Amino acid sequence: MYRRHILSLLLAFILLATQAGCWSSKEVEELSIYTGLALDKGELSPLEQDLEKEGSSYFKKNKITASVQIVPKKTFGGAGKQGGGQGPNYINIAGTGDSVLEIFRQFSLRLDRPIIGQHLKVIVVSTELAKQQTMQQLMDFVLRDNDIRPSCMVFLSKERAANTLVTKYKEEVPSFHLLYMLRSHFRTSKMMRGTNLSELDGLMHSKKSYILQNILESQGEFEFSGAGIIKGDTGHWIGNLGQQDVESIAWIKDDVEGGAIKIYDERNQPITYEIKSVNSKITTKVTEGNDISFHVKIESKGRLIEDWDEKMDPTKTQNIKKAEKEFEKEVTRRLKTLMHKLQSEYKVDVAGFGERLYIEQPQAWKKVKNDWDYKFSQIPVTFDVKLSITDLGSSAE
Repeated sequence: MYRRHILSLLLAFILLATQAGCWSSKEVEELSIYTGLALDKGELSPLEQDLEKEGSSYFKKNKITASVQIVPKKTFGGAGKQGGGQGPNYINIAGTGDSVLEIFRQFSLRLDRPIIGQHLKVIVVSTELAKQQTMQQLMDFVLRDNDIRPSCMVFLSKERAANTLVTKYKEEVPSFHLLYMLRSHFRTSKMMRGTNLSELDGLMHSKKSYILQNILESQGEFEFSGAGIIKGDTGHWIGNLGQQDVESIAWIKDDVEGGAIKIYDERNQPITYEIKSVNSKITTKVTEGNDISFHVKIESKGRLIEDWDEKMDPTKTQNIKKAEKEFEKEVTRRLKTLMHKLQSEYKVDVAGFGERLYIEQPQAWKKVKNDWDYKFSQIPVTFDVKLSITDLGSSAE
């Protein structure tokens, strides 16, 4: 009995000794956890200007301003005890220079806790900065840093990116709010799914042109509005697409989960079609002379969810068919508007045509891949859109 007791204690000691421990851990209260990062064109803040006048300076070029959103101690466990009038649940700090890592190290001269990026949720880059510096340059540090997770989402901002890290709602942390806004993608196809660091890394190395979700900020509130275009061969921002353009790309790429289409009837009254499903397919055609063309077939089912025209009887078959044709015309118009911007204005393919050519005609793709954006601008693209109204909502049934 005694020997059995000794063996049990020995076994327990061995198990305890072999378990992985947190010997190198640090308490949350000892760290400055940053959850948002904004990158802007270099511009010294008033605080930095005052500090430099007092002698706080080092050799640098003011190319970039990096702002981080720090979630302080009180938001971990103690936030609920602070009350609603204690100010925001975050602090923002900014630094200017020409190296993101060096700027982060300079923060150590102003903070009482080291910053850590293991919980970084969003990165916002201003389009002004992306015009001057390539996305590869701007993302180099965050892609190399082992602390930063590849699931971090990347956005663009038409205005100052640092503005997207400030909200008028004291109970919200803006970086979390921006991330959670993506959850509404199933409600509207005007919003992109979002691009994380891992996906962005692949896009940059492929030298393909791509788009990133745009954020607008006004009076402490945010809105996803359109997308910014990054040119593949240069890595620079070259222009913007609108909300309907983003929606049209989703229709082409078969990436629509929900949304609505509005038209005006002959009496100038709005009629709205709610999307229930969309199925689309890009078909490529290559002739013996290596001429390439694309055809996009789109089929959608939905409901006539709103009709302001009191003189129209939506239960009549002829009125339903007429509405379907008008919705088809509207979708086709939007698709052609998008193609004009991509092929004539910006000369880029960000709608997945190149990927489809690579899959269906790999030999043809090899011949054009090195100059694909220019080749794409000269390739004919046709559309076949079929929309079916399957119901009229509950009130008209």
